[in-house]
Amino acid sequence: MREKKRLEDVLATETDLVRRNNDISTYFELAKEGEKVDAELRREIDALRQLVERLETETLLSGENDARNAIVTIHPGAGGTESQDWADMLLRMYLRWAERQGFQTILNDYQPGEEAGLKSATFSVNGEYAFGLLTSEIGVHRLVRISPFDQAKRRHTSFASVFVSPEIDESIEVDIKPEDLRVDTYRSSGKGGQHVNTTDSAVRITHNPTGIVVSCQNERSQHKNRERAMSMLRSKLYEFELEKKRAATKKIEDSKLDIDFGSQIRSYVLQPYRMVKDHRTKVEVGDVDRVLDGDLQPFIGAYLRMRRGEKSA
Repeated sequence: MREKKRLEDVLATETDLVRRNNDISTYFELAKEGEKVDAELRREIDALRQLVERLETETLLSGENDARNAIVTIHPGAGGTESQDWADMLLRMYLRWAERQGFQTILNDYQPGEEAGLKSATFSVNGEYAFGLLTSEIGVHRLVRISPFDQAKRRHTSFASVFVSPEIDESIEVDIKPEDLRVDTYRSSGKGGQHVNTTDSAVRITHNPTGIVVSCQNERSQHKNRERAMSMLRSKLYEFELEKKRAATKKIEDSKLDIDFGSQIRSYVLQPYRMVKDHRTKVEVGDVDRVLDGDLQPFIGAYLRMRRGEKSA
């Protein structure tokens, strides 16, 4: 069924390309005849450009797990309340990005900060190539702004880390021994008002041999939270084992650098000027609000092209 849907999408995209090309040709013919079609022609060309850019990005996704769903974890770093608020802003940015892509998101775990923001958040992104696209976001993200929590209105620098792993389906076996697990239950503390449970339905699972910890408090029942947490653990263990087999742990180590100065992959500057800069690809975008509202395509596309160049080399 997955392959059938993929092929149907390919055919639909081809049909869309042919239609748009024909429409643009028709507008050019009308323009030659003296018709005022500037606005319509510009709109069609912009739409075609966006479609081609999306297709180009998809051709860059050829990794073993690129087509899978993704599990994203966000942690604040140095900066206290400032960084916790920044982590919450990143969560909103990725949820808005997923919405723009037509992807489904599930907030699996949310630990609120003491004053504002969050201490940690884990969510799933369900959609074709979700993991491949979000690999560009693995690392430390830096924010520079006038602090809303500082009465003196001084400029502050905040950090937060993002880690992404592919969601593994039941067709891939991951051996997890029950004796290697520690399962803790606790009361949900995340968002939701009356939806937050009054029983110990949230589940935290620790895999003792690797130290990997996953939590889920999204569902009302402890059974469903445990089931979801086990799925997340399987995915993280799978990624962990892949890295060991490749004997190339650089990616994991880079994603677990100190969440502080000198380790960031991207900077978001709101003061004294406005700019988002990716330090790996050197891509810069001046419209910070658009980026924070989920427009990450310039950064994702540039990162995937850079990654393809590195593999070719």
